[in-house]
Amino acid sequence: MDATTAPHLIPPEMPQYGQDNHIFEMMQNLLEQLLIHQPEDPIPFMISHLRRNNDNVPKVVILGPPASGKTTIAMWLCKHLNSNLITKENLLGKDFSYLAEEAKKHLQVYKRIPNSILIGLVQESLNEDDSLRRGWVLDGIPERREQALMLQTLGLMPKHVIVLNAPDTVLIERNVGKRIDPVTGEIYHTTFDWPPESEIQNRLIEPDGISEIETAKRLLEYHRNIIRILPSYPKILKQISADQPCVDVFYQVLSYVQTGHRSNAPFTPKVLLCGPLGSGKSLQATLLAQKYGLVNICCGQLLKEAVAAKSNFGELIQPFFEKQMTVPDSIITKALAERLDQQDCIQKGWVLHGFPRDLDQAQMLNNMGYSPNRVFFLNVPLDSILERLTLRRTDPVTGERFHLMYKPPPTIEVQARLLQNPKDSEEHIRLQTDLFYRNSGDLEQYYDWAITINGDQDPYTVFEYIESGIINPLPKKVT
Repeated sequence: MDATTAPHLIPPEMPQYGQDNHIFEMMQNLLEQLLIHQPEDPIPFMISHLRRNNDNVPKVVILGPPASGKTTIAMWLCKHLNSNLITKENLLGKDFSYLAEEAKKHLQVYKRIPNSILIGLVQESLNEDDSLRRGWVLDGIPERREQALMLQTLGLMPKHVIVLNAPDTVLIERNVGKRIDPVTGEIYHTTFDWPPESEIQNRLIEPDGISEIETAKRLLEYHRNIIRILPSYPKILKQISADQPCVDVFYQVLSYVQTGHRSNAPFTPKVLLCGPLGSGKSLQATLLAQKYGLVNICCGQLLKEAVAAKSNFGELIQPFFEKQMTVPDSIITKALAERLDQQDCIQKGWVLHGFPRDLDQAQMLNNMGYSPNRVFFLNVPLDSILERLTLRRTDPVTGERFHLMYKPPPTIEVQARLLQNPKDSEEHIRLQTDLFYRNSGDLEQYYDWAITINGDQDPYTVFEYIESGIINPLPKKVT
C-alpha cells in the first residue's frame, strides 16, 4: 500500500477472514518451522507442512516426581485427546530400532541411558506419521536440563508442560503401595486404588525400586534436576498439586491443555453479553468499552436513540413504543446492522447486549454476518435479581437514583417522595427472568463455546473473568 494515502480503510472482510482462518498463527508456525529446519527449497517444505495440517494437535510434556501420578494422568490424557503416549518404557520396546538396542545395553551396564540416545529415540517417535497426525504426550521426559535443550535444538517443542507436585512424605507413602497390572499396564495401589476384580488382584506385581529408601533417593535426584528444567519452559508451564484426587488433577491438566496460549495476532473483539434483567450486562459493557475502546451497543438504547433522532428506523419504531409493543426482529436487526457497519465498530470492535434474546434472533444475527467471537452468559439467581432491582427508586425532583439497601436516600423527606419504576416491580422482573431462562438453554447450545460466569459477585471480579476470556484464546473442546 502507498503510505502517503493513509489512513487505509481495510474492508471488514479481510481481518474477519484472517481471524476465522487463523492466518497470523499459520504464518507464524510456518516461519518457526522454516527457521528450525532450514530446508534448501522452502516452497515444497511449506506446502508439505500445510498439507500435514497438524499445528493444533496436542504436544504435551508431563513431569513429576515418583508416585505423583504422572503416568496415569498421561494415559488418561492420551485416551481423551486420542494422542500417542510416549514413555521411556515404550521407547525401549521399539522393534527394529538401533537406538533402542543401544539404550538397552547402556541401561543394563550403566543403569542409565545417555542423553543423546534417549533424545534420538524421542525424535524417532515424534517424527512418525501417527505422532505427527494425532499429537503426543511425553511422560517424564525430559529428565534433565541437557535433554530439554537437545529437544529444543531439534525443534521438538511442546505446547504445554505440566509439572505435578506433592510433599515427599505423601509420595513415599504412595510409592510403597504401588502395584502394576502386567497385562494392561494400569497402575493400582494397595490402599487408595485396589481393583475389585479378583482376577486383576491376583496378577498384580510389585515394581522394582519402590522401597522407602530407594524412593527417597529418586526424589532427591528429581528435585536436583527439575529446578534446572523449569527455566526451559517459562511461558508454557503450569504446576499442579498432585496431592488431591487423581480425577481432580486430570481435569485441571485437561483444562490447561485445551486452553491455547495468548496469540500476538491482531484481534478485534466482538463481544456478546447474555444474562437476565439485572445481571449487570450494562455495567460490564461500560467497563469493557472504557478499558478497550469497544463500541458499547445496547439494543434497547439503540432503538430509543433512533426514535429520538427521528431517523427512518425511528419512524418505524415509534408506533411500537407508543403502544408498548415488542419491536419486530426485522426492524431491530436492520437498526443493528446499520450501527455495526459503521467504521468505529469495524475498527475498534463492539460489545453487544440486549440482543439476541432467543435462538431465532441469534441465527438472524449470524446470517447477517455479525457473529460474535466472544460470548458470555452472566448467571444470577432470582433472589439476587429481585434484591438488585425491586429496591431501586428515583427522586422525581432531582432525578437522582437510589437503592434502599446499597444507596439509601439521605433524609426522610427524600425517601417519602421516591418513586418506583413499574418495570422494577417484582411481578415484571419474575416474568422477564423466567422468559430469559426459558430461552437461554437454546442460546447456550447455539453458542456452545460461550463462557458462563457467576454474575452474583463483586462486579469488578466479574469483569476480571470476562477480561480474561477476551484476551485469552477459547478452550479447545475435544469431542
